[in-house]
Amino acid sequence: MKRLCLILSLLFVLAAARLSAFQTYPVWPDVPPGDKAEQYGEGGYSLPVLEWWAPENKTSDLCVIICPGGGYGGLAYEYEGIMPRDYYLSQGVTVVMLRYRVPRREGVPKHLPAWQDLQRTVRFVRAHAEQWGINPEKIGAQGFSAGGHLVLMGATTSQTNAYERIDQIDDLPCHLNFAVPIYPAYVLTDGPDNENTNRGEGAEIVDDFAFDEKTPPMCLIHGDGDGYSPLGSVAVYHRLRQMNIPGEIHIFALVNHAWRNAPEDAPVRRYPERVRDWWIELGLL
Repeated sequence: MKRLCLILSLLFVLAAARLSAFQTYPVWPDVPPGDKAEQYGEGGYSLPVLEWWAPENKTSDLCVIICPGGGYGGLAYEYEGIMPRDYYLSQGVTVVMLRYRVPRREGVPKHLPAWQDLQRTVRFVRAHAEQWGINPEKIGAQGFSAGGHLVLMGATTSQTNAYERIDQIDDLPCHLNFAVPIYPAYVLTDGPDNENTNRGEGAEIVDDFAFDEKTPPMCLIHGDGDGYSPLGSVAVYHRLRQMNIPGEIHIFALVNHAWRNAPEDAPVRRYPERVRDWWIELGLL
């Protein structure tokens, strides 16, 4: 089964590569912060990589970094990566797919390695902005579930360095210019590591998020049947309102966590169109 999934994934990559410029880059020049070289290789961890995808008909200087979910234990690359990637490429937008570090490391916060990977990726994209034909102040991120939590980390806490400087790329800022958290997990205090125990009722936002001065506009998307409560997205939206930061929120009725099993004609399947319209409304696209 794993071999079949790998073959299918490669076929998707090859098919999309015919339509777009495609290149992979290591996130780090050497072993990632906090890890050891012997943890990698045969039967061990995989090095984090970013995939740069340029649309065949490039019509925008915007770039979106996509962070699939997977509970910080794996990556739902196909549905939460390939599907939105292909839509945004069709709209002339540059896409960076981030394969951040999983699974969770022992002895550190569940999101720390992935957060380090995202901060480094934002800086890497900013360093290549001229080469890739993107605006260094039109770099944002979209993430699902744990990836949504990761995007919130990147969006609200960019003024806190997640790792020590390695090279000149780390002299660049790692703030995001927009964020699209989709059914983000681990947002509320009654579900900091798993689903919410009280549907989010009466819970507060976890301390992970600083909501610092570089917190950008956000478009939050959730289902109201989600075990990772949509009240997490509502709470984030409320905090944005308090900070006078533009926000948009979509809560889909009778929709659960993860949407890969939703009917093909379900409105929730068209969420990338909502994101595109939001970009246009903000003047980003």
